[in-house]
Amino acid sequence: QVQLVESGGGLVQPGGSLRLSCVASGFIFRNYGMNWYRQVPGKERELVATITNTGGRTNYAESVKGRFTISTDPAANTVYLQMNSLKPEDTAVYYCNARRVAWPRTEYWGQGTQVTVSS
Repeated sequence: QVQLVESGGGLVQPGGSLRLSCVASGFIFRNYGMNWYRQVPGKERELVATITNTGGRTNYAESVKGRFTISTDPAANTVYLQMNSLKPEDTAVYYCNARRVAWPRTEYWGQGTQVTVSS
């Protein structure tokens, strides 16, 4: 059974930090690129950060560059999103996504974790 289980969300003040974790199970982690998305009500889901299956390359949305860092621990089948200098506009539900690098491009989603940045 495939699972992506996120944790680490919560309420934080502007300028603060959070680290999201996503533990994967039920598929071969090294065959999947890992991504973090976020969504606010009424808006489309936004790609925040990506990391290749080898961990050798990362990409970020312009809005989070220099503040967020995506990383993986393959031994623990876990992907992280370190979020620093948080802003109110970072408030959203954050979703972990796994996408297979080869055909078929199977993908899986976590259930989401709420991040609220407010004073």
